Amino acid sequence: MASDKRPPITLACEKCKRRNYVTTKNKTNTRERVELNKFCKWCREHHPHKETR
Repeated sequence: MASDKRPPITLACEKCKRRNYVTTKNKTNTRERVELNKFCKWCREHHPHKETR
């Protein structure tokens, strides 16, 4: 069963705004939004992906 401390988050590409990845983060340690450099299969390049709501 999933814990409330590690909720699932969705990452969206900054360039094309598509939601590409779903991951989890620790809410108690990381309060701000996560931004990771990931590969976008629609842009076919590495771009920053930000956490969406």
